[in-house]
Amino acid sequence: MNKRTKQSFTASAYPAAQRIAASLGHVLLGAVVIILLYSCGSSAAPGAGFGAPPPPQLPVVAVTVAPGTTYKEYSATLEGKVNVEIRPQVEGFLEKIFVDEGAYVKAGQPLFKIDARVYNEQLSSAQSNLLAAQANVQKAQVEVDRLIPLVDNKVISEVQLKTARAAYDAANAAAEQAKAQVGSAKINIGYTYITAPVSGYIGRIPYKTGSLVGKSENMPLTLLSDISEVYAYFSMTEAEFITFKQQFAGNTIDEKVKKVPGVELLLADNSTYTQKGKISSIDGQFDKSTGTISFRATFPNAGGMLRSGNTGKIRIPQNFTQAVVVPQEATFEIQDKIFVFAVGDSNKVASKPITVSGKSVGWYFVESGLKPGEKIVFAGAGNLQDGMVIVPQPISADSLLKAKPL
Repeated sequence: MNKRTKQSFTASAYPAAQRIAASLGHVLLGAVVIILLYSCGSSAAPGAGFGAPPPPQLPVVAVTVAPGTTYKEYSATLEGKVNVEIRPQVEGFLEKIFVDEGAYVKAGQPLFKIDARVYNEQLSSAQSNLLAAQANVQKAQVEVDRLIPLVDNKVISEVQLKTARAAYDAANAAAEQAKAQVGSAKINIGYTYITAPVSGYIGRIPYKTGSLVGKSENMPLTLLSDISEVYAYFSMTEAEFITFKQQFAGNTIDEKVKKVPGVELLLADNSTYTQKGKISSIDGQFDKSTGTISFRATFPNAGGMLRSGNTGKIRIPQNFTQAVVVPQEATFEIQDKIFVFAVGDSNKVASKPITVSGKSVGWYFVESGLKPGEKIVFAGAGNLQDGMVIVPQPISADSLLKAKPL
């Protein structure tokens, strides 16, 4: 390429490069302007399209006072009025079983029969011994009667008469002993028939016909339960017992127990037993190993719905003329503590712990932590945090009480 051609090429290429550079500069300048405008617009109008949401509108209810009844619940075990272990008094083979497991029997009804042949032989032997002893008594009596006139006429010495009388006394004693053996044999024969000492229900029968049974066996023949009434046993801690004593009037424990209203029994499926019971006794001392004291409540059970071995819960009522109450829907729990969100100044909410003295269906009875008239969030507490602002939507506590009475 010659010099002229090179110069003309350079001259023609330079304006094109200038134009490209100018175009790139305009593009970059436009981008910068857009970014600046967006930044200015964002800072000038906060919350426009991307700001914080408005405060939530939540129902709020005022804490109120109302009369009501609360319940304290205690785990309980049930036992029949009488639980009798049926055990054999003599050893032998089980000849007959007259009842089945779970059957209802009346007092005096036969339950089991033990083979009595051995004891019948013992009775026969004892009766024979008794006859022999009675014959010896008669023989001794004859001897005494024979010697008396001889002594009176001084034919023989009085010593012989005394010896005869001593022999008579010994024969009498032997006869009484033989009579006792007869009685013992008859008792053993009676023991071969085992009857029900009380009316009730038969439990499990671990033995079958032909089994060898006796007094040395660990297991009884069966367990007979009189469940016309059942006893519910439950316990209180020392602190609960002190509170219990303070609730009811009276100078003694017996007087206080008489003032306790009828108690309820919650069954294992959380249903309530149809009849109320009465606390009938309190143990005389605390159990040192558990630190609790035992109570017994008695329930009528004419229909036999309750059985020994059942479990449940005893509910002891406590009546309040005026109690601070809050709906359970307004509460939440953290680590076994109950809280509510109280509405303060400027409609800011703050969580508050409360102490509950009892509960009914849908309501908590508050011992401390809230005062009548305070406003709390009724629903939606799960999305709140301390210090948040809400828009209260008041609802009436009276309407809630009508919907869910205490």
